[in-house]
Amino acid sequence: MSHTVASSYVDGAEVKTGGDQFSIVSPADGSVVAEYALATTADVDAAVSSARAALRGWSTATPVDRSTVLAKLARLADEAADDLVAEEVSQTGKPVRLAREFDVPGSIDNIDFFAGAARHLEGKASAEYSGDHTSSIRRDAIGVVATITPWNYPLQMAVWKVLPALAAGCSVVIKPAEITPLTTLTLARLATEAGLPDGVLNVVTGAGHDVGTALAGHADVDLVTFTGSTPVGRKVMAAAAAHGHRTQLELGGKAPFVVFDDADLDAAIHGAVAASLINTGQDCTAATRAIVAQPLYDDFVAGVAELMGKVVVGDPHDPDTDLGPLITMAHRDKVAGIVSRAPGEGGRVVTGGSAPDLPGSFYRPTLIADVDERSEAYRNEIFGPVLVARPFTDDDDAIRQANDTEYGLAASAWTRDVYRAQRASREIHAGCVWINDHIPIISEMPHGGVGASGFGKDMSDYSFEEYLTIKHVMSDITAVAEKDWHRIIFTKR
Repeated sequence: MSHTVASSYVDGAEVKTGGDQFSIVSPADGSVVAEYALATTADVDAAVSSARAALRGWSTATPVDRSTVLAKLARLADEAADDLVAEEVSQTGKPVRLAREFDVPGSIDNIDFFAGAARHLEGKASAEYSGDHTSSIRRDAIGVVATITPWNYPLQMAVWKVLPALAAGCSVVIKPAEITPLTTLTLARLATEAGLPDGVLNVVTGAGHDVGTALAGHADVDLVTFTGSTPVGRKVMAAAAAHGHRTQLELGGKAPFVVFDDADLDAAIHGAVAASLINTGQDCTAATRAIVAQPLYDDFVAGVAELMGKVVVGDPHDPDTDLGPLITMAHRDKVAGIVSRAPGEGGRVVTGGSAPDLPGSFYRPTLIADVDERSEAYRNEIFGPVLVARPFTDDDDAIRQANDTEYGLAASAWTRDVYRAQRASREIHAGCVWINDHIPIISEMPHGGVGASGFGKDMSDYSFEEYLTIKHVMSDITAVAEKDWHRIIFTKR
């Protein structure tokens, strides 16, 4: 049964705006989960103004004060975990096991990590580098952060963007995808309950083409961060560039999954199925291109097809379900279109390649073998439960194929040879290279890509660099009026 929700959260309170009515629809069965009025560009102005007004108080709060609030937020999120799981499953259609065991606990852990990290902003040691001055480094909050997050991991992506910003002392305006705003709104309410001052975290839930554009190009923000597709990310960067704002982008991916001839074949098969089907393949780091040594290729293809055939597709609320629906029927049609064109480009659909007889936007786990390197299925981000595979001849060919993409978010190499593993980690161009695994993430380590996958980092202490400015403070220690260097400019006469 659907319910009406506030469309935005501004200055510490729920806001119902005058925008068009919008329905959040379950991808699993097409039912309406919730309804709300879309935010407008006027709401963006109000949210940014609220964030600007709240910035001074939050940015000058002591690290321990910020840490205390964020630690309480982690506890409250943990107490609300069941509600967060229910909201995430209903709005995205992701399997409840994924939400309960990955999305929500991972997000809580990330909140907890940044609660501690707020007290550990490091800088270069103060010292007399010139001999006549003491130099020190300040790391100050960059200011008001505008962030736009996607629909595939609504809670997790909100946490990845919001928490390092808050820990650094920034204030935030976040625009979640209009089709999946529920957990972001809940996060904002919990933050207020945890003691976050009004206006430090604001949520606007309008459409990307107007509210997203207005937020990215707003003159009174200092940093724009975005997670989503590469084409949209480039538009966000262009909008931010109008005011010279700094940007941080986590964009698309086409991750190579390189299986060398000495790999544990059973481990690689299980890893490929898990890493290609996570979140129904709607994951920028998902394994999408299996590049397999020729001697193992046929057995790998057969093994992956067999295991994919055992995956349970169905109701995401059922804990026995492995694979939920794609986010919308339109997206399912896009995925199906790419798969249907693959045979015309030399690909062979080994398993899947069709939609099951279910009411939602479901699509079967799909393996396409023998794909050509120039084919659409091999080069473009499909963002669905589809793995493509092709063989390689030697190690040089494997690395070449892995790097034959504009993307560079994630990759994996499967081998028992430590030297091969080290070479792969050095030479594959990606922000993350897993060895004998693919997908696991941890709060202490950074996430971000290169090339068309964007730049900058989420998670870990490295993400602080996105939300801080580095200020050099240089203090004279001589108390001499006439400095020796003055002679360069003038001579006393």
